Amino acid sequence: MSLIPATILTGFLGSGKTTLLKRVLSEAHGQKIAVVENEFGEENIDNEILVADTQENIIQMSNGCICCTIRDDLRATLQDLAEKKRKGELTFDRVVIETTGLADPGPVAQTFFMDDEVAEQYLLDSILTLVDAKHAQTQLDDRQEARRQVGFADQIFISKADLVTPGELDALTHRLKHMNPRAPMRAVHFGEVALSEVFDLRGFNLNAKLDIDPDFLKTEDEHNHDHAHGHEGHDHAPGEACNHPSHQHEGHGHHHHHDDDVKSFVYRATRPFNPAKLEDFLGAIVQVYGPRMLRYKGVLDMEGTDRKVIFQGVHQLMGSDLGPLWAEGEPRVSKMVFIGLDLPRDILVQGLDQALV
Repeated sequence: MSLIPATILTGFLGSGKTTLLKRVLSEAHGQKIAVVENEFGEENIDNEILVADTQENIIQMSNGCICCTIRDDLRATLQDLAEKKRKGELTFDRVVIETTGLADPGPVAQTFFMDDEVAEQYLLDSILTLVDAKHAQTQLDDRQEARRQVGFADQIFISKADLVTPGELDALTHRLKHMNPRAPMRAVHFGEVALSEVFDLRGFNLNAKLDIDPDFLKTEDEHNHDHAHGHEGHDHAPGEACNHPSHQHEGHGHHHHHDDDVKSFVYRATRPFNPAKLEDFLGAIVQVYGPRMLRYKGVLDMEGTDRKVIFQGVHQLMGSDLGPLWAEGEPRVSKMVFIGLDLPRDILVQGLDQALV
């Protein structure tokens, strides 16, 4: 049986998760979706689109979608859904898990890797985070959960962008990019977003593509030209990039520097890694800093193989795989991105440098 794709939808309170969900559910796309709500809060899917509000955990909805609340833990609910699907009692093509506005998506994502039964039945596709443009700066300042949700995201949707000035939106995207340069972002209007941008994003696939926002890398390179020769490149120190002329758009420097605890940095190396040394170092780092490591991914040049090595992780869980061959004449550069809470960048950089051949 093919795996059931699952998407985790997370986002700030009032960011419009329910609006987005309703739109996805009502769009005639021929897919049946099971929605798992982490709790029925104020913002739950309105009862008018539910057929019957029964005592059951799982409620069939008028458009054929299924909705269930998690009164018990997520594992049990997911297993229950998969079993009913297997027996033909329910039909659905994919699952969307809507977390509460303050939830940390980490443990939800880990369920898909830690629990064998869940891992055998589901494929975690991606984590989508909705950010409310109007209240984002305050929420990011005040709530670590909001910052973590940004760090975890594979795709960021910014809602209510029409309620802020272009300058404010620009400052917000700049801030979000520093926290998470690998998630594409786009402003959405009242949840109007194509399904192709919501589903099958393959955020957890081990693929040979490492999507890092090119602007983020550009600020790095502008800063790095002086030691680009032979030295392994490390990007700008936290906060430095904000002084680049390229960021003083038309001379009004409106980028205030926020020293967020969720930060990202990119590591690159032009020499190959020694596999044993790298494994030892990453294993040790994950033991110590795992809870603070939100998402990390790399495409690596390893000694002893002509293939790219792809690795990625969430918290303490790390996986790696052999990817495609390095192409003829392609520069064999290792690239990694780390997103986490106050990660000790110098320790990481030093350890990675020492794991090179």
